[in-house]
Amino acid sequence: MQQKADGQNYAPKGKAFPVCKPGEFKVGVIGLDHGHIYGMCNGLEESGAQIAFVYDKNPEAMSKFSSQFPHVTICKDPKAILEHPDIKLVASASVPVERTPLGISVMLHGKDFFADKPPCITKEQIAQARKTVAETGRKFGVYYSERLHVEAATRAMELISQGAVGKVVQVMGWGPHRAATHTRPQWFFEKKMYGGILVDIGCHQIEQILAFSGSKDATITSSKIANFNHHQYPSFYDFGETTLTTDTGCSGYFRVDWFTPDGLGTWGDGRTIILGTDGYIELRKYIDIARDQEGDHVYLVNHEGEHHECVAGKSGYPFFGRFIRDCLDRTETAMDQQLVFRAIELAVQAESQASVLA
Repeated sequence: MQQKADGQNYAPKGKAFPVCKPGEFKVGVIGLDHGHIYGMCNGLEESGAQIAFVYDKNPEAMSKFSSQFPHVTICKDPKAILEHPDIKLVASASVPVERTPLGISVMLHGKDFFADKPPCITKEQIAQARKTVAETGRKFGVYYSERLHVEAATRAMELISQGAVGKVVQVMGWGPHRAATHTRPQWFFEKKMYGGILVDIGCHQIEQILAFSGSKDATITSSKIANFNHHQYPSFYDFGETTLTTDTGCSGYFRVDWFTPDGLGTWGDGRTIILGTDGYIELRKYIDIARDQEGDHVYLVNHEGEHHECVAGKSGYPFFGRFIRDCLDRTETAMDQQLVFRAIELAVQAESQASVLA
């Protein structure tokens, strides 16, 4: 399932590192509309979770899913998962507009929720999710995969925490994607279903700008969107960019687009540059173009010199184990719940106030 040329079905796999006993953390899956669900479940399973039940309105999608997770039980009704007493977590990659209502239902059933990004697409949905978290005490986790499921990003967080580049003063992110429009479902092109480009894939970038800079909040200073080359889809945007300033004084900029050319060996040449007072880091996440098809390259320059590491298969994906333990122990080590919501809230704001270039 790890198809590097196909972003919608890109599902990283890592080393098994269980953090719980067999059968202790059972997961139900509801909604298979996006292939990210495979990456989400890979990460959970490698950390000791049992992918136990699945429901989707499409029987063929469930059959395909069960071929990847052969121990899963196929359900005819989502209530079988929502009401099952042994299910600790429900994971979903349903159509974006459907994720918040499902998450609210999951939490009201006494279970934690793990959504693909974007978890919400409007301010109203964010407010409803926040309210339910406060009322139930359940977790609403989000698969911000461009940081959480990238070993280069794991290594960057380690280097920053060790002071390798000093205080982070700017983070710039590039999130190009291959459109592959002939393979996409209709909802992919309807803004009311996916939220817009700055919501859909911009939230990745905002989350990592906050995380790499150690920030809790930010102010959007500028945002732009455009439909340069997909005029047959009038509510689809293929380009977006945003600048922001975090509460730590860090400057942030990101660009997202659907223009990955067919000649690239992966679905997108995702990169991040992190500037600090004592050095900088560049992440070449999925490929080092024209040099190495392997991803997870980390370039570091500081007062000690120039450094390069390929950390594929080395840094791992600690988020998943921490998230499982947080669900079991009722702690908050994997991701700050308020940061989860603030990242998508800023993305929704950036989209709503964006100037349209084309």
